[in-house]
Amino acid sequence: MGLKLTVMLPDTFYHVFNHANGDENLFREEKNYYFFLEKWTKYIEPVANTYAYCLMPNHIHFLIKTKTATDVTSNLKFAEDLPFGKFGTFQKVVSKQFSNLFSSYAQAYNKLYNRRGSLFIPNFKKKEIDNPDYLKSVINYIHQNPVHHGFRDRPEEWPYSSYDAFFNIKRTRLQREEVLSWLGGKEAFEKYHQSEILPDDVSVLIDY
Repeated sequence: MGLKLTVMLPDTFYHVFNHANGDENLFREEKNYYFFLEKWTKYIEPVANTYAYCLMPNHIHFLIKTKTATDVTSNLKFAEDLPFGKFGTFQKVVSKQFSNLFSSYAQAYNKLYNRRGSLFIPNFKKKEIDNPDYLKSVINYIHQNPVHHGFRDRPEEWPYSSYDAFFNIKRTRLQREEVLSWLGGKEAFEKYHQSEILPDDVSVLIDY
C-alpha cells in the first residue's frame, strides 16, 4: 500500500514528513534542531497551525492543520484581488512555503558544515487526516518515533519533540489545548502514549 499524491487544501489536517537524502543526517548538533524549528515558525506558521512534531536525526514528522485561504492571504500579505499572489492557487502557496523551509535550512546547514548537495529527499510527504481516531493515533505515532527507532525508552525522554510541551505552562505555538481536549486532558494524554498500538495503515504508509 503506497501513499497517493495529496493536494493540500485549506483548513485540513495533514501528517507531514520528510527524510534526509541517502544516509545523511538532518541534525548533527542540538542547535540544529532548534534552528530548524525557528525556520518552521518563519515559513509554515503563516500557512498552517502545528499540533505535534518530532525531529529525529534523519527525518521529521509534523501534524498540521492548514489555515483558511483568507488567513493565508492575510498572513502573506497578498492583495485581495490576487489572493495567492503569483502562485495562483492555495496548493502552490503552501508547497512554496515548505520548499522555502527545506531550502533555507539546507543552505544554512551546508554552509555551517562545508557541505554541498541536496539535504532532503525531493518532494516531502503528506497524508490527509479526516478521522478523529486516526488523528489521535498519528499524534501517538509522532511522539513514539524515538521509542520506535530505539533512541529512547519513553517518548518523554526525547528532547526534540512536542511531547513535553503538553505538560508545562510555558507559552507554545502548538495547538496544545485543542490536542489535550481531544485526548481528555493531561492524564489521559500520558496514558494514551503508554502504548505503541497504532492503526496498521500508519506503519504501512509511513515507514520512517
